[in-house]
Amino acid sequence: MSDTYTFARLVLLIAGVGLVALLANRLTERIKIPAPLLVLVAATIAVNAIPVLHVPPERLVERLVTVALVCILFDGGLNMGWPRFRTAAVPIAVTGVLGTFLTAAATAAFIHYMFGLAWYLALLVATAISPTDPAVVFSVLGQREVEGRSGTILEGESGANDPVGIALMASLISAGSLDASAFGQVTGQFVLQMGVGAAVGILGGRLVLWFIRAVPLPSEGLYPLRTLACAFILFGAATLAHGSGFLAVFVAGILLGDERAPYKREIERFHSALASLGEIVAFIALGLTVDLHQLIQTDVWVPGLIIGVVLAVVIRPVFVAICLIPARLRPNERTFVLFAGLKGAVPILLGGFILAAHIEQAPRLYGIIVIVVALSVLVQGSLVPTVAGWLNLPMRVSEPEPWALGVRLAEEPDGVHRFTVSPGSKADGRRIEDLPDFPVDAWISLIVRSNQPVPVRGDSTLLPGDQLIVTAANDLNTRLQAIFTRALHHD
Repeated sequence: MSDTYTFARLVLLIAGVGLVALLANRLTERIKIPAPLLVLVAATIAVNAIPVLHVPPERLVERLVTVALVCILFDGGLNMGWPRFRTAAVPIAVTGVLGTFLTAAATAAFIHYMFGLAWYLALLVATAISPTDPAVVFSVLGQREVEGRSGTILEGESGANDPVGIALMASLISAGSLDASAFGQVTGQFVLQMGVGAAVGILGGRLVLWFIRAVPLPSEGLYPLRTLACAFILFGAATLAHGSGFLAVFVAGILLGDERAPYKREIERFHSALASLGEIVAFIALGLTVDLHQLIQTDVWVPGLIIGVVLAVVIRPVFVAICLIPARLRPNERTFVLFAGLKGAVPILLGGFILAAHIEQAPRLYGIIVIVVALSVLVQGSLVPTVAGWLNLPMRVSEPEPWALGVRLAEEPDGVHRFTVSPGSKADGRRIEDLPDFPVDAWISLIVRSNQPVPVRGDSTLLPGDQLIVTAANDLNTRLQAIFTRALHHD
């Protein structure tokens, strides 16, 4: 019976910690400190203050965070979808790849000359702290969502630079130095990982879509589990082929995002919940690896604070601004993207790679990385809502929608489209019967306003934020989208 009680206490502890972590999101709305930082700090204090808790093995933490990151990236791709990604594909690719390289190189030079670290060690630290995490940004914004391409670029940049940072770190550790032969090895491994990862993601995404459409399952609860299994198959296949499994699942998620599939809404909700759980698990696991005694060393927290400030205020804004020149964003959107490059779980995970490889001065380097991440999340993260307000950034309020209205169909519906009326669009403020260029063989079947259905009549006036279900031929989608969606204008 003693084993039973011991297990019960463990279950109670884990469930309690998980519940508190979930409720931290409510606390975030009041104190404007990102929930991931609260979870990270709580785990760090717990492992350093409670004697019965032990630092978990490095390999276990790495695997837990890897699994969590696969779930987070796949869900990020699903939420973005191909149409949104396509509107900002070039700036996402440039900032995610070139921006990461430039940021890492400039940061490494600053660390080398400012603190005297060897070039190799400086580049390892710089590579670790280059990836960004927009999930931290959006957790602080709460129910407000960034409109336009700036939000898409933030999400896409993180989805791209996480695999880039991980691949670059793995290549650097494998090379073990920065001589000429190592440079060629790092370049070759990086190109191979990105190329194979992208190829597996594209091919795998198409195969997964065909699979979930063509092969029915006996229960709706099995459909989300199947997509989860497919995501991990793609990760494993890409990794075994010496590619980036993280890039593969992100690309596959993008290709699946806006495609119709059986039980698609249930699949999306499942992966969204799993990604939220993954973020909690990742920050708890990483927090358990932080040694407070190491962090209070002068040669750790002082360089960490200086590097964090210079990275946030000078290095990232300068080089990402260069990468965003072709995007022609509005000044307020560009400024927000430059400011909101917050750090998250991936830099600490990459710091864990340094620890696991037993690199020279590994504990000190890991401590510096943790300080940079904590500073970024605490200071930048707390200021995100204020900066968004100062910039008059176009945002929309996304209220929770716990109730759903719908019907089940045995066959895939044909010619059904869903739109949201954008402010400034052709449909904004117009009656249905006066909609310009509205096809004669299309009709609006449902209007939802402020979470309530609205009668559909010819004299019904459409307002921004109205959600519409339109029945029309599939080839009319682009024409309909031009009516309900405001065209993006660039400076």
